[in-house]
Amino acid sequence: MKKENFFDALDIMNISHSDDIYEKFEIYTDYMLEYNKNINLTAITDKEDIYIKHYLDSISILGYFDIQPNSKSIDIGTGAGFPSIPVKLLREDIDMTLVDSLNKRIIFLQNLIEKLNLKNITPIHSRAEELAHKKEFRQSYDICMSRAVANMSTLAEYCTPFLKKGGHLLCLKGQNVDDELKNCQNAMKKLKCKIVDKKEVQLPFSDLHHNIVVVEKLDDTPDIYPRKSGTPSKNPL
Repeated sequence: MKKENFFDALDIMNISHSDDIYEKFEIYTDYMLEYNKNINLTAITDKEDIYIKHYLDSISILGYFDIQPNSKSIDIGTGAGFPSIPVKLLREDIDMTLVDSLNKRIIFLQNLIEKLNLKNITPIHSRAEELAHKKEFRQSYDICMSRAVANMSTLAEYCTPFLKKGGHLLCLKGQNVDDELKNCQNAMKKLKCKIVDKKEVQLPFSDLHHNIVVVEKLDDTPDIYPRKSGTPSKNPL
């Protein structure tokens, strides 16, 4: 995507940006495609598609949810850094933790963070089910974000234990999410949270739509959640 088109897209989405931000996304793109030759990070290798389907998709969060300055955020199942790295590039004030279960992806992220000279951002190799029971991570974050990881019931069990009371889970979901929202009400009740918003987003310079689902944490997560590794996906609440 050309620089002027990228800036136009950010303006359409009401996202402020610095003049040098495009160069940082270009570094991201080039390194991801280089690393992708040996380790599978993305099936999308066309640069225009990367900007639309990865970057604009990720940063749409900033156009539709007001993340407060200096918020503490965690990205569960980050993969190649989505949505957290694009969000961090545009909002350097956010303290970001990135979690993924595959160490080769974490190595990529560590190298990328160094290349982009990002501060207050930490990639962690772990499963969410294990990390969420560690005292220093449990109920410590204002924001949890996740993209294309699991259905809403499973995702809520992975993510909400990391949130402070009153914190928000921001889920980037596909166009057809209504059935998931209906089927996750039992999980919401057990996890002491509720769905407070669903925003449909059209990505600029494309006909692609997705939804941002916002979940608010109402009270402390019961100690039993998340259940042991693999259980949330095999047996959703």
